Amino acid sequence: MQRPGRADRLPGRFFSTHQGPQRVTTRPENIMSELVNTSEVAIPAVPNKNGKINLLDLNRQQMREFFKEMGEKPFRADQVMKWMYHYCSDNFDDMTDINKVLRNKLKEVAEIRAPEVVEEQRSSDGTIKWAIAVGDQRVETVYIPEDDRATLCVSSQVGCALECKFCSTAQQGFNRNLRVSEIIGQVWRAAKIVGAAKVTGTRPITNVVMMGMGEPLLNLTNVVPAMEIMLDDFGFGLSKRRVTLSTSGVVPALDKLGDMIDVALAISLHAPNDAIRDEIVPINKKYNIETFLAGVRRYLEKSNANQGRVTIEYVMLDHVNDGTEHAHELAELLKDTPCKINLIPWNPFPGAPYGRSSNSRIDRFSKVLMEYGFTTIVRKTRGDDIDAACGQLAGDVIDRTKRTLRKRMQGESIAVKTV
Repeated sequence: MQRPGRADRLPGRFFSTHQGPQRVTTRPENIMSELVNTSEVAIPAVPNKNGKINLLDLNRQQMREFFKEMGEKPFRADQVMKWMYHYCSDNFDDMTDINKVLRNKLKEVAEIRAPEVVEEQRSSDGTIKWAIAVGDQRVETVYIPEDDRATLCVSSQVGCALECKFCSTAQQGFNRNLRVSEIIGQVWRAAKIVGAAKVTGTRPITNVVMMGMGEPLLNLTNVVPAMEIMLDDFGFGLSKRRVTLSTSGVVPALDKLGDMIDVALAISLHAPNDAIRDEIVPINKKYNIETFLAGVRRYLEKSNANQGRVTIEYVMLDHVNDGTEHAHELAELLKDTPCKINLIPWNPFPGAPYGRSSNSRIDRFSKVLMEYGFTTIVRKTRGDDIDAACGQLAGDVIDRTKRTLRKRMQGESIAVKTV
């Protein structure tokens, strides 16, 4: 076989002439209907502007296909992945168990390029928030160290289409989906930084939660391969119980997810009835609570990662959804859905029309749920002094972000569209 040269001389699906991802222009209200027809296989990686394939865009199956097209054995792909993810190496010359001819070939046609950290903030509680550049915009990634674990909160989109009223990210609007390399690259970058500092010992990240900016189920074609790399033994090697995807209720995509991968599931419920949820989580007008919970139960039937129950996320909004009557209603709502419940004190952001529930109201709400037999946890707020807490991630979304911030500065109301 003739030795491959530069990328433009290599055949096959990895070497098209397409020059990178196109900006997403789909209107938010059309995203859900288009998603149903989304392919269950991630779009093959395409060369960057420099004509090279970013290997962070490839899961193990795709990596092996890439090496096969170069005339190499599949085990070479495994070797490279081990260097990439076990040692966080982005330099082919570091890979000393790979012969020099192959290393030089890889340098001609491929690269390992994770998005760069452009700003770091450290909280008094040890939480770290990184602003990460993705093209001309930013997303935010949060590292939360604890005594027995180190959790990374990862973004899946630039902005968010769902426009939940209590969430800072949602007020920016939606710009585009992140690529596989931009999602797994957040984990790679964090592992490299934390590992170099030797903050947590041999495993710098023990848990990943897809709870950052964006709705993960609206970016399945990139989120699923990224999570596959998180789980892969030649990737980050995390247990499926330690990778959690959180969704606000894109039910058709939730059904697809159950056929594609098995990870822990958390759902952003936040209301005990449709009237309240329609107001604060607009996607509920398309997929109401009954439809959402039915989809959750279908997922649980397929999943081992959840150990038979889902995590319910419930943000506590003062005198909106936090009364004892709401707690009784929530308990009745969830009686047929095996779950544990996380109560989340709301984290404020400029211009938001809500207040955080008092500790006494949260305590009463929690006691009602526990009387019904639900495992109920009040989430400890982490990183709120650097706007890294739940619902506070903002990043930097072009155009619409600036208009929204101007409205906040001027005290104008922010319209929330129906999705």
